Amino acid sequence: MTAIRHIVFDIGKVLLHYDPELPFRRIIPDDRRRAWFLEDVCSNAWNVEQDRGRNWSEAEDELIAHFPDEADNIRAFRRNWSEMIPYAYEGSVAILREHLEAGRDVTMLTNFASDTFREAQELYPFLKSTRGVTVSGDIKLIKPDPAIYAHHTRTFDLDPAATLFIDDSEKNVVSAREFGWQAIHFEDPDQLREALAEYELTA
Repeated sequence: MTAIRHIVFDIGKVLLHYDPELPFRRIIPDDRRRAWFLEDVCSNAWNVEQDRGRNWSEAEDELIAHFPDEADNIRAFRRNWSEMIPYAYEGSVAILREHLEAGRDVTMLTNFASDTFREAQELYPFLKSTRGVTVSGDIKLIKPDPAIYAHHTRTFDLDPAATLFIDDSEKNVVSAREFGWQAIHFEDPDQLREALAEYELTA
């Protein structure tokens, strides 16, 4: 196993909690209607295109054309977006900070819309603490496309074999490994700490 010189953190569901249901429990109180709305209208597939770089105005207009009666709720998604990230996973953030304080090279790689990521950075300043971050919406590439790992590698001059990626998505972990990085499938902070110790990465 090559010694690790670079640690790359995913953000959503690793460092930050994300749940689009949170504001919509208030906006659409009926459970069945809310489930339909988040599965079939403002769906994950629709939201991923903002992570890929589509702007919110275009995304909203396209969806409203298909669901005109849902226009207010569709616009409410972006308007209430900050409620969807109500807290950071303090155990994971502690691990991030420990490795920064130990002088290790730490960056971040995330599927995130450009504007909402900057909003998240203001809400959670630790997102500005690493050497840098690749935001999918900025470069119009999203995980698990191997091109995003190549872009991050070039941007931050990483040695792929000496790079360790931490992500909550199994398909992103598999893709990163196929690209040539080492990777940990994140489950929770305690599991992450144990997995890092196996790489002799202790604070």
